[in-house]
This record gives sequence, C-alpha cells and structure tokens, in this order.
Amino acid sequence: MKRILLPLATVLITGFSMTSCTIEVNDGIEEAPTIISGDETLKGIISKDVVFKKGNYTLDGIVKVTNGAKITIEAGAVFNVVTTKTSALVILNDGLIDAQGTATEPIVFTTSTKTPGDWGGITIYGEAPIKALNGNTTAVSEDGNALTYGGTNPNDNSGIMKFVRVEYAGKKIGDGTSETNTFTFYSVGAGTVLENLVAYKGTDDGFEWFGGTVSAKNLVSYGNFDDSFDWQDAWSGQNNSNWFAYQVGTGNFGMEIEASSNADNVAPKVNNLTLIRAAGTNPEAANSPEITAIQFKKQGSGIFSNVYISGYKNIGAQKAYSVLIQDSATETGQVNTGKIVVSPMTYLDSDNPLVWGYAFTPNGGKTFTNATTVTKVSLPTGAWATVDGVNLLSAL
Repeated sequence: MKRILLPLATVLITGFSMTSCTIEVNDGIEEAPTIISGDETLKGIISKDVVFKKGNYTLDGIVKVTNGAKITIEAGAVFNVVTTKTSALVILNDGLIDAQGTATEPIVFTTSTKTPGDWGGITIYGEAPIKALNGNTTAVSEDGNALTYGGTNPNDNSGIMKFVRVEYAGKKIGDGTSETNTFTFYSVGAGTVLENLVAYKGTDDGFEWFGGTVSAKNLVSYGNFDDSFDWQDAWSGQNNSNWFAYQVGTGNFGMEIEASSNADNVAPKVNNLTLIRAAGTNPEAANSPEITAIQFKKQGSGIFSNVYISGYKNIGAQKAYSVLIQDSATETGQVNTGKIVVSPMTYLDSDNPLVWGYAFTPNGGKTFTNATTVTKVSLPTGAWATVDGVNLLSAL
C-alpha cells in the first residue's frame, strides 16, 4: 500500500472549501474526488483530486496542483482567466492533469479581454532528466515560481492533455527576467501524453521544453510573439509528429533550439513539420535577425523529416533562412556529427533558398535541394482549432 500524507492545504472554489487529509492509494479505499459542475471560481492550491465537469469556470491567480492530487477536466470545459493579476495553471511534479477534450468539444483556457500576454498559460513540472548549463542535472525555473526542476525518471508521467486550447497567454513577468509561455514543460517525462494542443496568440513562445523526454503530437502554434517552438536543457522527445506553426503579425524564429551548451545530448525527433510565416510579420524588436524558420545554437540538435517551410522573407538588412546555425560549436558538435538533420524539406516563397545560414565565419556552408515529395501536415478539423469563427488550419 502506498500512503501519501497530504499537509493541510485548501482548494478555494467559490461555494466550496476543501481541506486535504490522508489518502490511501492503491488500497481500494481511495478518497473520492470532488466533483465541480461549472460556474465556480478556482484559486489557490489543489491538494485533493477534483473533477471539473463540462461547464464554464473562472481561473483566478496562480493555481497549483500538488501533493499527489489529480485534476480531471471534461471535454467542453471553458476556463475564463482573471487578468488583473498574474494567473496561471501549474501542475507541480507531484501533481497530475487529465484534460481530455475532443475535436468538437475542446477544453479551452481564454480571457475576456482577448489580449496577448493576459496570463501565464499552463506549466507542467515532471521528474525526467535534464542537462542544464555546465551539464547540471537540475536548474531553477524562469516562470516566476523559481522552482528547482530536473529528475531521474525518463518515463515519468505528469498526466494527459488532449484537445486543449490555450489563448492569450505567455505573460511577461515584472522582474524583467522571468516569463511564461503558452505551454511550458519542465523536465516532463515520456509517460505524459500531449496531443492536439493549440497555443494561440501568446506574447512569448507557443511551446517550450526545458529538458525532459516527453513527446507531443498534433501541435498548433498560432500567432505567438516570440518563437513558435523552443527548447533547451537537452530536451530529447523521440516521438513527435504533425507540428504546425503559423506566424502572423509579430513573430521571431519559427523554432529556437538549444541544448544549454551540452554537446553530449540526444537529438529530439519530429516527423511532419510545417512552418508558415504570413506576409508582413515582423520580429518583436526592430532590426532583429530573429526571422529565420529554424535556428540552432548552444549545441542544440534535432532530426526533422518531411519539413514544409513558407514565407520567411528578409527584412531590411536581416536575412531569413530555412535553417540558421548560430555558432561554430553547434556546427562542430551537432551538424558534423549528424545530430542536426532537416530533410526532406521544401522551402517556398522565402528568401535565401537552397542554403543554410551561418552567423559565423568560416563555416561549413550547407546546401540543399527542395524536395518535391514534402506536403503540409494534416490535422483533424473542428472546434479545437477554431477561434472566434476563424479556422486556424486554413493555411494548410
């Protein structure tokens, strides 16, 4: 019998006050979860299993799931997030999430003001390994919580998220160095399921991984101000597929990839990747070189197959490339060792075709030929990828 002793903590939900207690796990007498049926406000610490039925809710402030608790969210649940304070949903490394929407009834987190950067998005912590700066196996999060992350279990399970859409997140935090993304994964393990997720119009990255081993399928990063996809700390997910980024209005790199300067890393793998940059999209900072589709730096690696890239144009003196190698160490440690592969690829309606970019000299000068066999990713249609009547997949 596994016994979890929960310290005194309270889940604050309007109309409810639930004080945690000792829970017997795997003994047939596990305490039943609390069932919430909509029209409630969620705030504080969740340290007891809670089920959110289909309905409308308010998420107020930073809500943390911890102490072995699991939150279960039914298809069709909608959370309107309070924007007058820093709000976020944080699954700590001893918490679980089970959020399983459907294509027709997604789980949605949004705001009434519909302003990018309104809140902190969804952050999940796990117990999978990382390689941070200097090869450290732990690091401190940059999400404002300043929590230590990094573990030893590559198959750690933080739960399931399917058909979940997060809107207007990626909040900049006032200390000037911290920020959150729409979806953030700190040392999340391969036992976690991430499928059919939409990151919509956040002011930082759409999806960012800090180490860990989790993989993700059917991702949509739409209109995020910084990078559509980003990772560091030697994230090593091996079973990723069907990623789509659409950059519009404001956007930096399609993908920003690093391994925190650790040459000894396991290259993540992504099969079927589509990066499209709409005409007139500009980087966050004027005259910024952050307009390339895929950038590798600080020993970042990745094996990408069936890659479709379109719309990456020069802006003034700044050049846009399909792939940019930022430093010579990454060229030596990753490109030359076969841990950076982007093939087959087609690069259309973009500047500087058929050659990778290099931000240093001398360099290896890699060329390529556009493949005719590559097509855009195919994703299921439905309400999960529709915002205010706009089909986010219409560019595919």
